[in-house]
Amino acid sequence: MKFSKFEEWEPYYQQILGDFGFDRAADEEAARVLDRLLPADSLSLLEAAIRGKAVTVCGNAPSLDRDLDRLTGVVLAADRAADRLFRQGIRPAAIATDLDGATEEFVEMNRRGTVVVIHAHGDNIPLLRRWVPHFPGPLVGTTQARPVGRIHNFGGFSDGDRAVYLAHALGAFPVTLAGFDLDDPHVGPVKRRKLRWARRLLALIGHDL
Repeated sequence: MKFSKFEEWEPYYQQILGDFGFDRAADEEAARVLDRLLPADSLSLLEAAIRGKAVTVCGNAPSLDRDLDRLTGVVLAADRAADRLFRQGIRPAAIATDLDGATEEFVEMNRRGTVVVIHAHGDNIPLLRRWVPHFPGPLVGTTQARPVGRIHNFGGFSDGDRAVYLAHALGAFPVTLAGFDLDDPHVGPVKRRKLRWARRLLALIGHDL
């Protein structure tokens, strides 16, 4: 299942808002802020890199280390998984991030051509203002609310499942996952709820974890 229209994603978004108590108006304002900050939309560049190609999406679970030897095709990273890959000599084609794990290594990868897919939500407006002007390379903006301006919504909630939805939306095939552990017993209660949502959303597009 792909969410080709926001109206198809909106019922899930409404449930997420209710589950976590998020403010839709704040999400929408963050999307507008990101739209103003983006120097350009590099979606076409990212699509050209992955359409019709095998893609591996890397999550940031501890299991990523043992999954490194089975990465195939174009590699996409969820947030801090990018740093771990980079330290192993792997520069991902794209990083999906809401910037809470952003580092100077993200900037360096972006300088070398990695597309940073920046997600706007109500809690990260200060991070958007801090980091977006700092990136010298290709950027794409996303939101979990209604798309606005150059800001896209491909579905998904947390960095990992958003990256998987992005890969499917841009025509990657096949899409495989590495470094995803949705049963991690060491996470706190909020993260555990996010992982439950990730499992539900990934199942909708054929990834039963």
